[in-house]
Order: sequence, then structure tokens, then C-alpha cells
Amino acid sequence: MRTLLTSLGASWLLASGLAGALELSSTDIEQNTLMDKRHEFQGFGCTGDNLSPQLSWSDAPEGTRAFALFAHDPDAPTGSGWWHWQVINIPADVTSLPRGAGDPARSLMPPASVQLNNDFGTTGFGGACTPIGRGEHRYRFTVHALSKPLELPDNASAAMVGYLVNAHSLESSTIEALYRRD
Repeated sequence: MRTLLTSLGASWLLASGLAGALELSSTDIEQNTLMDKRHEFQGFGCTGDNLSPQLSWSDAPEGTRAFALFAHDPDAPTGSGWWHWQVINIPADVTSLPRGAGDPARSLMPPASVQLNNDFGTTGFGGACTPIGRGEHRYRFTVHALSKPLELPDNASAAMVGYLVNAHSLESSTIEALYRRD
């Protein structure tokens, strides 16, 4: 009977999400809530501060050797969405990034981390920049716990980065924030 209760208790913990799943949080953005102008791109007609949000994560699974971080707008009118930020090889002992870490000039990323080109054609974070009057877009900030640091060819495409991250992702967590320009 004790084994059955222990098994049922463990099953409940896993099903309820209390068993220690990777969790992404932020002091700057919230699930299904509009981001503010600090996180809007500067360029392409947008006039924001282009600051990446503060992000923290916890409860990485055993075997995590590095993290990857993505910011993607699946609603961009491109047919494939828009990559706003791709970072790989964040060291396994790092559990947060400060606001503005996505600006390479600020040097706030941990050593060994690699920020890749976004779809604006720049390295690092490229903020939200929805077309005026086209409604809300979803911005998915996702952290992946990786089984190993990644090796990429120079100028790897976003698709290749996504493929390799997903191939080595042990677990992921997402905050889906919103943005619109009226």
C-alpha cells in the first residue's frame, strides 16, 4: 500500500508540474501581457529602446551542460515568423540574464555564450517591431537546457540553429509575451 501511495504521489507531482520542471521567469515580461516600449526595436520604423528583457530560469534537468535562448515572433508576415534573438552555449551554471544583455556592446552575456544574427540582420537582441495596425503579435521567449554546448558553422541559419538546439534540448520553458503598434 505504501508503494502504491508513493507511486501515486510521484505521478501527481509530475502531472501537476511540481516535480521540478525547467521554469522561465522575468521581472520585465509576463505570459499573455503586452511588453512595454523598452523591448521595442529601434529601426524599421520602430522607436523603442531595444532592450532584451531580464530573464531567469530554474530547475534545469540533470545532465544540462549549457542553455540556449530564443525570442521568436510566429505571427510575423513572413511565412516562417521572425527570429528576434538566438543565444547558444550559455554556461550551465548561469541561471539569469539582466535586462539589456542582448546588446553585444554592453558585454553583459556570460563568457562562452554566443549571440547569433537575428532576422533584422544584426547580432544580439532585436526587439519587437510589429507592423502598425496589424494587431498583437506573440513573442515567445524560450530557454532550452542542452545536453551539450553546440558547435555551429559561421553564419549558421536560424533553421540550422533551431534544428541543433532541438536535437540537444533536454527540456524547455517559454514565456509568450505580446506586442502591438497602433
